[in-house]
Amino acid sequence: MKRGDRIKAVLEDALHPSVLEIRDDSARHRHHAAMQTQAQQSRGPAQVGETHYHLHVVSSRFDGMKTLVRHRLVHDLLAEEFKTGLHALSLSLKGENQP
Repeated sequence: MKRGDRIKAVLEDALHPSVLEIRDDSARHRHHAAMQTQAQQSRGPAQVGETHYHLHVVSSRFDGMKTLVRHRLVHDLLAEEFKTGLHALSLSLKGENQP
């Protein structure tokens, strides 16, 4: 299963979002030294790339939560992905009652 699919499954299960958009931005970061090292070490085809993602999530679970708490929650939910090669997330996290 690809990393994006695993991220989707984890977030859907935990947050029941009304909006969940996941974009793999790894190609935009391929020139970074850490990403070049990863490509050279090649831990398998599924692990090369799939390192940088943008997530846009709207969930009632975020209602009343401060931005930092939302970010920590998502990072905690995806802890296993960070252990296996996820490098960075760009996050847009909104509650249902936010514009």
